[in-house]
Amino acid sequence: MKQINPAADWLIRLMKGALVGIGFILPGLSGGVLAVIFGIYDPLIRFLADIRKNFLKNLLYFLPVAIGAAIGIVLFAVVVEKAFGKYAALFVSLFVGFVAGTFPSLYKTAGKQGRKPSDAGILIITAIAIFALMLAGGRQLTEVTPNIPVWLASGLLMGLGLIVPGMSPSNFLIYFGLYDRMATGIKDFDFGIIIPLVIGFIACVLLFARLASWLFRKYYSGMYHFILGMVAGSSLAIFPTVVFPAFTAEQLAAAGLSFRGAFLPSLLLFVVGAVASWLFSKVEEKYPREEIF
Repeated sequence: MKQINPAADWLIRLMKGALVGIGFILPGLSGGVLAVIFGIYDPLIRFLADIRKNFLKNLLYFLPVAIGAAIGIVLFAVVVEKAFGKYAALFVSLFVGFVAGTFPSLYKTAGKQGRKPSDAGILIITAIAIFALMLAGGRQLTEVTPNIPVWLASGLLMGLGLIVPGMSPSNFLIYFGLYDRMATGIKDFDFGIIIPLVIGFIACVLLFARLASWLFRKYYSGMYHFILGMVAGSSLAIFPTVVFPAFTAEQLAAAGLSFRGAFLPSLLLFVVGAVASWLFSKVEEKYPREEIF
C-alpha cells in the first residue's frame, strides 16, 4: 500500500469533516452516515468512549475534521437560507448520490468479520422501519417556540445524528419548525442559538459514545448491518419526503424551473455524487488508514 502525504491527509480529513458537517444540517441526511462512509466513525467513537487514552494524538488527528465540520455547517447554513428551499431537489440528489456510491464499500466493511444469517434480516427490518418513520414524520408535527432548553434539546438530537448513523436530525427540526431558525442563527453567528446547540451536541456524544463503542466491539456485524439498514431506509425516504415534493408545479414555479430543468440537473447531480464517492472509496482503499489507538 502507498503512504499518503501528511499534508494531503490533513486536507482530506478537513474535506471529510466539511461534508460531515453539511450532513448534520442537510435534511434527509445524517452526519453519522457520512462519518461512516468516510471511515472516521469508528475511530471517533472509540476516541470519545475513552477520551483520555492517547488524548493529544487523537485530538491532533481529529482537529481538521472538527474544523472542516464547523466550516461545512456555517457555509451550508448560508446556502440553506439563500437557496435550499428553492433548489432542495438538486442539493439532496447530489448527497444521496454520495451515499449510493459508497454503499458497496459500506457493505464490504460490514462483512469484514463475517456475516450471520440474522444480518440480512436486521438490514431489511431497519431499512423498512426508518423508511416508515421518516414517511410518517413527513409533515410538520407542531410549532415549537425556540428558547435555550429547546436549542439544548436540538443539540442533543444532532448528537444522536452522529452516534446513530442514518438518523437525520434536520428532518426532526423541520417537523418542529426549528430548522430555518437554526440555519439563520448559525449563519448570523447568534450565540444564543449556537452555544446551547454545541453544549447539547457534546453532552449527547460523550454520554452515548461509550455505549456505541461497546456495541460495535460486541456485535460488529449486527451493528454494521443495522447502520446499512438506516442508510438505505433514510436515503430512500428522502425521495418521497424531499425530492418528489420539489417537482410539484408550485415548487417548480417558485424555483423558476420547468420539470425538465429540475429533473435533468437532479439526475446529473445524483450520478456525479455516486460516481465521485465510488471513486473516492476506491482511492481510499489504496492507502492505509492511520490507526490512532
